[in-house]
Amino acid sequence: MENNLSLEPAVLTKVNTWLEGAYDQDTKTELQRLIDSQDADAITDSFYKDLEFGTGGLRGIMGVGSNRMNRYTVGMATQGLSNYLLKSFPEQQISVAIAHDSRNNSPYFANVVADVFSANGIKVYFFKELRPTPELSFAIRHLGCQSGVVLTASHNPKEYNGYKAYWNDGGQVTAPHDKNIIAEVNKITSLDQVKFERNEANIEYILDEVDQAYLDKVATLSVDPEMIKRQHDLNIVFTPIHGTGITLVPRALERFGFTNVHVLEAQATPDGNFPTVVYPNPEEKDAMNLAMQKAEELNAELVLATDPDADRVGIAVRDLSGKFVLLNGNQTAALLTYYILQAWKKAGKLTGKEYVVNTIVTTDLINRVAEGFGVDCYETLTGFKYIATIMREKEGEAQYICGGEESYGFLVGDFVRDKDAVSSCAMIAEMAAAAKDQGKSLFELMIQMYQEFGYYKEDLISLTKKGHRGAQEIQEMMQELRENPPKTIAGSEVVELIDYKTGFRRNLHTGEESATGLESSNVLQFLTEDGTKVSARPSGTEPKIKFYFSVREPLASAQEFEQVGQKLNDKIQNIISDLKLK
Repeated sequence: MENNLSLEPAVLTKVNTWLEGAYDQDTKTELQRLIDSQDADAITDSFYKDLEFGTGGLRGIMGVGSNRMNRYTVGMATQGLSNYLLKSFPEQQISVAIAHDSRNNSPYFANVVADVFSANGIKVYFFKELRPTPELSFAIRHLGCQSGVVLTASHNPKEYNGYKAYWNDGGQVTAPHDKNIIAEVNKITSLDQVKFERNEANIEYILDEVDQAYLDKVATLSVDPEMIKRQHDLNIVFTPIHGTGITLVPRALERFGFTNVHVLEAQATPDGNFPTVVYPNPEEKDAMNLAMQKAEELNAELVLATDPDADRVGIAVRDLSGKFVLLNGNQTAALLTYYILQAWKKAGKLTGKEYVVNTIVTTDLINRVAEGFGVDCYETLTGFKYIATIMREKEGEAQYICGGEESYGFLVGDFVRDKDAVSSCAMIAEMAAAAKDQGKSLFELMIQMYQEFGYYKEDLISLTKKGHRGAQEIQEMMQELRENPPKTIAGSEVVELIDYKTGFRRNLHTGEESATGLESSNVLQFLTEDGTKVSARPSGTEPKIKFYFSVREPLASAQEFEQVGQKLNDKIQNIISDLKLK
């Protein structure tokens, strides 16, 4: 290809390598179409770097190019992971589990992964049909695998796909394995180093036995089966938003004893084009609208929604006026923690050796609730792989009850080591049934929690910065916040600064510093005198920088709920204005 598009030399070299190298004809035809479009920006974005195998794996837009999800980037990643597994577990039969979601090309990419693993002499347990990410985590442990891969881009737009790598504990890879795998992947510089020739003898298809084993474990999480018998006809609407939740969520609810579950037919069929939504994300109100409309028609009491790989759950409940409202991830996680600890206490299951886990950008209300029940609460970095790390470290000495994060991820029980919307849906239904059994709505149970532990309100702003320039802008914003941190936020003095990149927290009054005790992560937090917390964090999986806000006030009575809520809303708007984020 001639450089008549003003492409950088490095980009041009890569384009020519793909045009002339051992790539299949469909790939070369697609690349020629991209060149013929004369879109220099699109070509540059596709080739200006290699799609990075980060600490969680791969995620990117599907298409041709070194910075895209395709057969070759997936194959090279899998060869690197294979090489690391062969080094890590010498002289033993290594096995891996592979699953995929409903996204376009997910089954194809899953087969490419199976091709490469099997060609490297690694035994593959292969979910032939789509299954939720948490079941992949379960299968690794259940089948005694050394690793696993799920093909998913979670709740990203339909143009994306991704590749998440897991270790033998069922959690996503963490240090030192993450960096070591990245090093092995980066050593793969040529297609000639990738073994694409599938060895069918090394592939075993996973059958219903794993589904049954997983659902058996989910059923053990129920704390009050007798109460569910009384409230079995709780009116529930469930939507999988065209994803994998359809395979197991209705079955899990049935196993818990719920008999009045309505699946939203308009979103029940798995479809990588996600035809009824803009974003297949239960965090987005638009993705929940159809389910809430159906719930109104059916006079339902609870709406449950899962994202495409069924690791995140969104819920809608009726407010004090009877209108459906969405709860955010912080509210759902805090409520679940509150209900489960209450239920464990009532059942006499709290012995003083239990703990829950929270992430640094999730509501501190979880910490307060745990403290109120005399249960330890550990804080960790954003991402369920860090929750899984704590579970691994505490195994045998303390019992994990539950853990959650603000981005709609929650996990009850320790047989899965990633966020699990399947078991969470079942527990949310049990929680709603328990509230009903006490003559309350779930919304009223939330207000009761606020009265006991304080009214915490959180919000989040995501600024999208796409492409090469966007990544630079995000780094510049973080640098500016580090060099010139705010002295006050919404009229309250900043008293503590926590920089998780350097690993230190600093008291701005005394100058005293202490270690965070967590591994390095590009996150900044500002804590003010009045208890406000503001966090700035570039996303690890999307071209975004996220700002998290947390404010709190005491709630003396249920009658003051609206008034105090408005005060907290105003405070968040003042913070956003003060930090010039809108």
